[in-house]
Amino acid sequence: MRRREFIAGLGSTAAWPLRARAQQRGMPVIGFLHFGTSEALNSKRASAAFLQGLKEMGYANGQNVRIEYRWADFQDEQLRTMVADLVQRRVTLIAAVGISTSAIVAKAATATIPIVFATGGDPLKLGLVPSLNRPGGNVTGVNFLVSALASKRLGLLSELAEC
Repeated sequence: MRRREFIAGLGSTAAWPLRARAQQRGMPVIGFLHFGTSEALNSKRASAAFLQGLKEMGYANGQNVRIEYRWADFQDEQLRTMVADLVQRRVTLIAAVGISTSAIVAKAATATIPIVFATGGDPLKLGLVPSLNRPGGNVTGVNFLVSALASKRLGLLSELAEC
């Protein structure tokens, strides 16, 4: 009787690695980090656009991805605490939106979690990336060229005023 129990036990432990490999990984978690407030119109637009972009890529919050929202209410220290929490939770990605401060603080907190930013400032001058062509590291994003276009806009206004 003991021999049969031993062989049965061996059979079940031999199948254990197969069961372990078949287990599903957890749902990816995106940390949505915004320096502003959740009530601000700009913040609402940013989160709606973010969700729409995810939807277009086939992701739906709660179905195949989970989003952890963090609003810093324009408080630097609160932003640092929130980033530290996201890093501790080992989120899959940090989406740093709003002003550049979110991306700067996130970059300072981790060199391993991918960070995606959206900024109107110059990412080179802000120290977010070493190059626009090859951002390298764990930080990449979208630059709206607001600062680069400001002088062009003033030039156009000047020309229009002369007409």
